[in-house]
Amino acid sequence: MSQPLRFSGVMPANILPFRADLEIDEPAYRRHLRWLAATRGVTGIVANGHAAEVSSLNREERKRALEIALDEVGGKCPVVAGVYGDGTAEAVALARDAKAGGAAGVLVFPPTLFMWGAQVKPDMVIRHFSEIAAGAGLPIIVFEYPPATGIGYAPETLARLAEIPQVAAVKDWSNEIVAFERNLRALRATGRPVAMLSSFTMSLMATFLLGADGAISGMGSVAADLQAELFEACQKGDLDGARRINDRLEPLVRVFYAPPFVDMHNRMKEALVLLQRIPAAHVRPPLTRISHEERAAIGRALAAAGLVPAGR
Repeated sequence: MSQPLRFSGVMPANILPFRADLEIDEPAYRRHLRWLAATRGVTGIVANGHAAEVSSLNREERKRALEIALDEVGGKCPVVAGVYGDGTAEAVALARDAKAGGAAGVLVFPPTLFMWGAQVKPDMVIRHFSEIAAGAGLPIIVFEYPPATGIGYAPETLARLAEIPQVAAVKDWSNEIVAFERNLRALRATGRPVAMLSSFTMSLMATFLLGADGAISGMGSVAADLQAELFEACQKGDLDGARRINDRLEPLVRVFYAPPFVDMHNRMKEALVLLQRIPAAHVRPPLTRISHEERAAIGRALAAAGLVPAGR
């Protein structure tokens, strides 16, 4: 059973190591989870998110990945389960799996169907989340996508979602600082205690200074310690300290989120290999391994961030 959720601080979305045969590498996964849970400032871990290549996992693998996370670190920090599905019935079933497994909450991804008009039919969104809330009865984190994707929710829709009692937080990946601030203000105006958790990793410091309550980040799998230090400095109003930490994060941000964006978590896996935290960076198709040149660039970024000696 997972510890109770605390919607503040840094919540990394774990990567999921695979063996050469592309089955889950359980020993490597457990080591990765232990490092995350032991990192000062980490207040929770998100399993079965984008960083874990959730779209490649079948239902049983998602159950197993969550089971491993709960077994390894559930007694130390809350574990949230990603709910990634295109139909409401499927999402309800996955949320029930998470509850039965002992997750502290669920992170609900928007169905891809929403790109065909949910922005102008917010009742679809409200119905989807209301049925998940009723069906599983767990705290819900709403995953907010960039508006340009077509599946990002308008600020007004987020405010309506905040009225659902089980909705406890928003993971904001709007990826545009004006949209982020509008979403934050819309949530605050509801008067409900719905946390704003930034996923705006390319400009994390800006969102912390605007008032984000914390972060959910795949990049936290690599640099949860630096992200937690950044959040703490911003909370204290230590702008000079925050800038110094932000400058260390910048080379990592630049190399992880370079085009093509689809390779961001592949790159993070390669970084974890270079940091000697996992043994290999196998990814499931249709993803492919990155080039030797990119791997070298990641090594230079890790050195620039002070995470490895130069030249490793």
